Amino acid sequence: MSKKKMPYGLWPTILSPETIALGKRLSDVQWHQGTDELVWEEGRSTQTTLMSMSAEGTLRELLDTHTPKGGVGYGGGSFCADRGEIIFAEKDQRLIRMSGRYGQPTAITPVLGGAASPSISPDHQWVVYVSSDGKQDVLAVVPLDGSRWPVQLVQGADFYMQPCWHPQGGAVAWVEWNHPQMPWDGTLLCLGHLNTENGIRLTEKNVVDGDETHAARQPQFSPDGRFLSYILEESEWDTLILFDLESCEKHQLVIGNGYHLSEPAWIQGVRSYGWSADSQRITFFKIIGSFVSLWQVDVKTGKQVQIPTDPYTYLEQISVSQTTDEIALIASASNYPARIMRWNGKSWKVVTYATTDLLDPQELPICEEISWKAANGTKVYGLYYAPHNGNWKADGPPPVFINVHGGPTSCAMASYSSFAAYFTGRGYGWMEVNHRGSSGYGRSYRELLQGSWGILDVEDAVDGARTLANQHLADGNRMMIRGGSAGGYTVLNALTMFPGVFAAGISLYGISNLFSLTVDTHKFEAHYQDSLIGKLPKAAAKYHARSAIFHADQIRDPLMIFQGDKDTVVPPNQSEQIVAEIRKLGIPYLYQVYEGEGHGFRKSENIADSIHQVERFLMQHVLFKEA
Repeated sequence: MSKKKMPYGLWPTILSPETIALGKRLSDVQWHQGTDELVWEEGRSTQTTLMSMSAEGTLRELLDTHTPKGGVGYGGGSFCADRGEIIFAEKDQRLIRMSGRYGQPTAITPVLGGAASPSISPDHQWVVYVSSDGKQDVLAVVPLDGSRWPVQLVQGADFYMQPCWHPQGGAVAWVEWNHPQMPWDGTLLCLGHLNTENGIRLTEKNVVDGDETHAARQPQFSPDGRFLSYILEESEWDTLILFDLESCEKHQLVIGNGYHLSEPAWIQGVRSYGWSADSQRITFFKIIGSFVSLWQVDVKTGKQVQIPTDPYTYLEQISVSQTTDEIALIASASNYPARIMRWNGKSWKVVTYATTDLLDPQELPICEEISWKAANGTKVYGLYYAPHNGNWKADGPPPVFINVHGGPTSCAMASYSSFAAYFTGRGYGWMEVNHRGSSGYGRSYRELLQGSWGILDVEDAVDGARTLANQHLADGNRMMIRGGSAGGYTVLNALTMFPGVFAAGISLYGISNLFSLTVDTHKFEAHYQDSLIGKLPKAAAKYHARSAIFHADQIRDPLMIFQGDKDTVVPPNQSEQIVAEIRKLGIPYLYQVYEGEGHGFRKSENIADSIHQVERFLMQHVLFKEA
C-alpha cells in the first residue's frame, strides 16, 4: 500500500502521550536465591511495587501498602531476595522484611535515613546495608528479625556501595570512596572480617584494590567461597578480576579490549555479571559504545562464549539462579520496549513486558550509530532515529530533536526510548548525542570533558546537528535541542553560545547557575564540578562564563523549561533564575512546574502533559516556521 503524504510532525502514530505515560518501569530483577522464583521491581506513574513469578509461572504482586525505593543518592539497590526472605528499602527510609510466601511486611529498622543495597547473611541472622542521612554514610547491620537497633559496621568514608557476604559468613566486601572522587573516578574495594559473638563487629579491614584514580566496583564472592570477584577500571577499559582469598593472588579473567564491563555506578545495586552455582563460569556484559552483548567465561580456561541475544541491543541487571543456573535480565532495543527475559541455556522466554499493549517492532524506529569529527579531529558519536511511520511520508529533510543525555558522565544506549518512538512516529527525526565525556567509548573519551564541561558538550551537540543538516537528515531551520539535568545545562548554554542554530530549546530541570548549584545540590554530586569545571574560587571565571544565567541576553530562540518542585539534585531555583531573565527578552517561552515531582517526572499525567505541551509549542513556533 502506498504511503499518504502529510507534513512532518503531524503524522498519526500508534503511540500517544497517554500510553507512554502509563508504561511500566522495570528497574531490577533477581532470582529469589534458593528457589526457582523471580522477583522484580516495577513502577507505573507514582506507584512502585515488587512482583514475583514462581517456577510454575504464577504471577504475584507482593506489596500493596508499601513502596520499595532505595533512598541513597540516585536510588537503586532497593531489595534482595534469599531463601524465603525479602528485604527492601521502603520509601519512608525503613528496611522492611517479608518472610515466607505469605509473610506480612514488617519493619526491621526505624527511620534513620536513606537505606539501600540490603544483603542477608548466609546464616540468616543479619542484614548489612548502606545507610545515609544525606550528610553521613555508613555500612550498617541489623538483625534479620529486627530485634535489635541497627549498628554502624563501617564508617569514615564519604560513600559506600553494594556490600556482600562471604558465602560461609564471617566476612563482607564493599566499595567505598571519598569526595571529590565520583565512583567511576576512583574507589576502594574493601574486605572486612567479622566477629559475631555477642552481636556483630568488624575486626579487620583490608583494601583489596583501587585507589583515587582506579575504580573498583561490583564485588561478588564465588559461591564456593574461594574468590572475591570485581570489575576494575585501571586503564582505558575494564578488567574482571578474581582475588584468591587463600593465596591473595589476583587473576585477570576478562580484560576489556575495546569494551567496558559495566556502566558508571550512578546508582546502588548495578549488576553486569554473575557467577554460576558451581563457581565454574561467569556470565557478563560487553559494552561497546551504546550496545551491550552477553558473554560467558570459563573460570579455569578463560574461554569466552557469546550467548545470543538478538534482537536486543541493550541489557541490564543480570541475575544468575544458584539453583538452576538460569539467567534473568532486562532487555530492550530501539524498537523493542523493555522486558524481563530468562535464559535456560537454550532459549529465551519473556517474563513480563514494560508496555501494556505489545507494539509491533516494524512500527518502531531502529537507531543507527553515527559519528562526526570535532574541530580538533576527535571522533564524536551519536544515535540517529529517522522518522518512522509505515503509512505516511513527507518531502525534504525532517525537523529533528537533538537530545543530550544527563550526567554528563552517562551514555545514550541503544535501548527503547518512548519519546524517540513517539516523535519519530509523528514525523520528526531524533538524535542522541554521546558527546565527549560520555561513557562507553573508553576512559580517555570520558575524561575529555574534565575541565571542559559547558564547552565540549555544547560544541558536540551543535556539530552533530550541523552534520545531520549537511547530510540532509535534518531540516537545518527546524532543529530542536533537548536535554534533562546536565543535558538541560547543555541546552541552555547552546542557546546562549550558538543563538540561531536551533529553532527551539527544551530544558528539563536544567542547570543555569553553576555557583548556586555548588551550594544547593545533594551530597553525591557536591564536588562533581571540581573535575568538570574546576575548584572554586580559582575557577570562578569559568563558572561565570559557562552559566547561562549570566548570558541570557544572548538567547534568541524559543525556549521550554520543565521543572519538578521537589527536585533536590537540580533545585527549582535553577529554572526560576533563567526564566526570570528570559521574561525580559520578549522571546517565546514556556515554563511548567510540576508539583510533587523530583529529578525526573513520575506522575503519568505530568509525563503526558509535558509531551502535549512540547507539541503545541513546536506547532506554533517551529514546525511551520518559514525557512
